[in-house]
Amino acid sequence: MVRPRKTRLVDFKPGVTYFKPRAIPISELEEIVLTFDELETLRLADVEKLNQTDAAAKMEIHQSTFQRTLTRAREKVSDALVNGKAIQIQGGEYNMPGKDGTGPRGQGRRQGYGAVGKCVCPSCGHTEEHIRGQPCNNKKCPKCNTMMTRG
Repeated sequence: MVRPRKTRLVDFKPGVTYFKPRAIPISELEEIVLTFDELETLRLADVEKLNQTDAAAKMEIHQSTFQRTLTRAREKVSDALVNGKAIQIQGGEYNMPGKDGTGPRGQGRRQGYGAVGKCVCPSCGHTEEHIRGQPCNNKKCPKCNTMMTRG
């Protein structure tokens, strides 16, 4: 049985969630999906200049998990910059602070991974039942091929 992924605390909601190379039509670009928790690791490490232990504590995850997520985020951004790919920021297993409806899709802090719920396509709104042990952000929408999020 797969161990459930621990939800990460994300304290930042970006105003822009899509970046692309200039003068190249979107239809001709390959996209890289950067999750909100990956973006948060980049923000904490590279913008806030926190060490990995302090940054991991802010996200309520282990330092080694932070390090793996940060490495994955840097690889994705580097690939996009070097190879001229678009970056879309979406999805991930995360909670936003405040517990006041500021989390993904207005949920606030969720009750934990594996709880009954839906996987939702942020582009077309298609929903599917969430299956425990299968993160929604690893599924693609059958209608529009966009990465799903937990709804």
